[in-house]
Amino acid sequence: MSSDDETSAPEGRPESAALFPLLDDDPVKVGDFWLDARVTSTPAGTAFVAHEDGGDATLLMLLSAGAAKDPAARSRFSGEINAMHIDTVVARGGQDQDEGLMQVRFRGEEDDPTLDGHAPLAPWVALAFDGSAAAAREAERVLQAIDLSTSAPLGAPSGPDYRLHWIDDTAHGPTRVWPLAWPGRRDRAGWITILVSFLLMALIAALALLLAILVFQNQPLVDAPQPIPSPASGGSGSGSPQQGGGSGSGSPQPGESGSGSPGSGQPEPSGDGDGGGSPGGNDGGPYDHSPSMNVPSGNQSGPSDPSPNPKL
Repeated sequence: MSSDDETSAPEGRPESAALFPLLDDDPVKVGDFWLDARVTSTPAGTAFVAHEDGGDATLLMLLSAGAAKDPAARSRFSGEINAMHIDTVVARGGQDQDEGLMQVRFRGEEDDPTLDGHAPLAPWVALAFDGSAAAAREAERVLQAIDLSTSAPLGAPSGPDYRLHWIDDTAHGPTRVWPLAWPGRRDRAGWITILVSFLLMALIAALALLLAILVFQNQPLVDAPQPIPSPASGGSGSGSPQQGGGSGSGSPQPGESGSGSPGSGQPEPSGDGDGGGSPGGNDGGPYDHSPSMNVPSGNQSGPSDPSPNPKL
């Protein structure tokens, strides 16, 4: 990336800096600043557009892993920052950045959880950023001063060429995100995101309601259970009539005297309860010979218990 990529602006307005999207390996957050876009990059580090929660945009420079391990590179970076105006420097942090004139802008992260095996944090600085191409060129100048790519040689060159030992280690220096970033950046959500989320939730709720209606609308109706009739109380429970009266049979017993109506020729059965069959028994009326629904008691004889013949 170079200044050739900067966008042109109308006459009378400062030229705007060209911004590039973040890469997959770029950190999400450095210190208290969320990264938004790339501005420029050199072997010594990368410049980003960043913002603090509730703050304005800043130009954040983060040293690469190779430069962060080199004490000389860290010292050159600190010297460049200490030479700036205090209003230009918003914040700074990382290893060996708590010294010099700009140490009042240092933000330590000693309260963050660390392990013994963790490497020290890479030096970084956040500068005031107005979105102009001049600010982007200043960030590139600082980074080139660290990797000595534009520095003039001291004396006449002779012998083999000089090359920094960390120049190929261009990965980002160690950073730490605390608190963890996965709850989300709610400060950057716009009204379009909220509207789309609301419509999506409404669509899911409507589909769930439609599925519930389709599932339960064809269910068969269930009739109420019929009442179970209770058994009749009292009586013998048998539908067959039982013969009542004293004697269990309607035929006259041998030796019994019992005359019916004159001229009938057949004796009438006795209806008294002693089973004697004497002619002098009481007349039970027209229902004397009808079957009885009552169960014979202990002193009465049933159909299977004929009365004894007194003459035998």
